[in-house]
Order: sequence, then C-alpha cells, then structure tokens
Amino acid sequence: MKKIYLDYSATTPVDRRVMKSMQPYFSKTFANASSLHSAGKLAQQALVDSRQKIANLLGVSPEEIIFTASGSEANNLAFKGIFNAIDLPKKHIITSSIEHSAVLNPARFLEGQGAQVTYLGVSQEGIIDLGKLKNSLKPQTVLISIMHANNEMGAIQPLAEIGEIIKQEKEKRKKEKNNYPLYFHTDAVQTLGHLPFLAQKWGVDLFSGSAHKLYGPKGVGLLYLKKGIKIIPLFHGGAHENGKRASTENIPGIVGFARALELAYQEMDSEVKRLKKLRDYLIESVLKKIENSCLNGPQAQRLPNNANLSFAGVEGEALLMYLDRQQIYCSTGSACSSASLAPSHVLTALNLPPEISHSSLRFSLGRWTNKKEIDYLLEKLILAVKNLREISALKINY
Repeated sequence: MKKIYLDYSATTPVDRRVMKSMQPYFSKTFANASSLHSAGKLAQQALVDSRQKIANLLGVSPEEIIFTASGSEANNLAFKGIFNAIDLPKKHIITSSIEHSAVLNPARFLEGQGAQVTYLGVSQEGIIDLGKLKNSLKPQTVLISIMHANNEMGAIQPLAEIGEIIKQEKEKRKKEKNNYPLYFHTDAVQTLGHLPFLAQKWGVDLFSGSAHKLYGPKGVGLLYLKKGIKIIPLFHGGAHENGKRASTENIPGIVGFARALELAYQEMDSEVKRLKKLRDYLIESVLKKIENSCLNGPQAQRLPNNANLSFAGVEGEALLMYLDRQQIYCSTGSACSSASLAPSHVLTALNLPPEISHSSLRFSLGRWTNKKEIDYLLEKLILAVKNLREISALKINY
C-alpha cells in the first residue's frame, strides 16, 4: 500500500533538485564562511549568492535578510529584538488570537517583561476585524504582528489593508510628534514560496520564513528586517549576519533555502491552480458524501492547499489514527502542539463548540499530491467516519 502524505503544512520533503544544490557544501566546499583563506571565501561567496537570490525573489535588499535556524527563531528575534531595542515605557503590542505558538509565546513572554499585549479575535471564518485593529491602537503601540495565513485552517489575512492602517497611524504620530515607533511584522512561514508576497507594497517591516515549508531543508529560516530598523540580537557571539545573529552560518541549508525558493517562484502559478483544484474537489466531496461534516475557515480566502474539516460525533485523534493505519498521514492541527489534548486555540477562536473542534482534521496538500490519492483518502475517510460514529460516545442526530 502506498503511503499518502497530506501534512505538507507541518513540513515538506526536500526536493531532489534542492538536495543536489546543497550536496557540494557538506564535504567539498565545507569551510567556515568567516575564514579568510580561499576555502572560506568559496563558502562566503555561496552565502552572498544565496542571500542575493532570495532578496531578488522577495523584492528586498540582501542586507535586509537575516538567516536563522527556523521560522520560530525568526519570530522570537522579531518580537524580542524590537521590544528590547525600544527604550520607552508602556510598550504595547497587537497580535491575533490565532497566531502560531512561535508568535503567541514570545508575546506572552514579553508580557512578563512589562509589555501590554492585545490579542485580536477573528470572525467565524478566521479573518481579523480591521476596525477592531484600528481601535486597538494606542500611542504606545510599537509592534503589530498578524500572520499572512493561518497554519491550521488556512485563512489569509488582509495584509495590504493592515499596512494602510499602520501607514496612517505613522503619519498621525508624525504630526503629533509622538516618538514611539510602530513596526509591522508578519509570520509568512505558510505562504513564503506558495503565494505572491509583496512586503514593500504592503508596508511590512519584518517577516519570518522557513525553508522546510517549501521543499527546502529543516534547520534554516529567515527574518526580513527593513533597512534602518534597530533590533537587539537574541544570540551574542561573533559578528555574523551583520551583527544581528551570532552563529556559524549553515551554508548547505542556506543554499538549499535559496534553491527551494527559486523553484517555488518558478512553479508558483501552475502549482497554485493545481492545488486549488484538488483542494476544492476534496472539500466538496467530503461535504457531499459525509453527513454532518463542515469546513472550518473561509471558503475562498484560504491557502490553496488547506482543507480543515470537522466530523461531528467523531474524535479527531481517533480518526487520525484510523487513517494512519491506512498509511494516510494528516493532522489534527498544528504539528507544534499535536501532543496537547486541549481543543485547538485556532478553532476555539472561531467560536466552534469543543465537540466540533475536537472532531477536526487538517489535510494539507503538496507538490506530489494527486487526484488518485485524494480519491483513496475519500474512500477510507468515509468508511472511518461511519465506523467511528457507530462506536462513538458523542451522541448527535444524523
């Protein structure tokens, strides 16, 4: 039986073309990029070339790219680095209630350091209310962090409109001679390389990305930091990454990141169309063939590969394990919190009843997903829901 992987939002396999680009930097051109000898200069050139390639694809300057070990580190560097660099009292941060834990936990940590944090709620489709965002602004707001798209139920946030609100607030502060800076950060881990990303047009000051979400290697991420913004490093040591992130650079990983992003941009248009078609087929088939199933998150304004579905009367964990025995791999939510038995904080934020939140599965499609796999999933999923409902302690009217 073929294994069917439908958890691409958790991580992706490394593309063979990416592995090929990385191979020389493990054992041939392996020197430390900070070394002054010729071997070190070769590694340094690979670092420079990769940074330039990524910057060109994202429409930013190479010196604005800070390489990290992960998207989580990039988010932590954005939050803690900005907060610690601003020597003013009563600093206020705005984020949303559906952010990844790599944003929520740094925000909670900073509350312990004296930050005031506002956690914006979302609509039943998972979209933030721009009016509430505007009303949450304070004269001391220094950072607004709203993810580009949610990792669990795929809702895409209106970054351009958020950027306009921030632009207007900055102009207002200039007139009022308010010396509190205001920065716009977005966690773009789920969208970088999958959707067009226009940081400068949208007014984004910082964004986070991760290679392993776009068919690159694990262990490498990035933080875009707009030129001129001061940040305090998380790590102190050597003067790597322009003094913003001490640690010997992961040259094979960075080379792989650049190649993965390059391939993603080359194939983006066709891949988005293909995935949307498969995603919609999956969603429509489930809703039609399985009674008391529902889609979580928006119908249209969602990631092209995301289908988050609930099945009343069935525990999501039981359903996941049933499918696992059929070698179909999906998720009950974020892979970073899958060990928790608590309802998903994202689905809870949609005001879904706990029994519906607990009955959800996330199917995330990817580069090697095809219709035959989706048909096999549907066959097994229909049977699984039927069998589990028959033995379920959760009573519903079918």
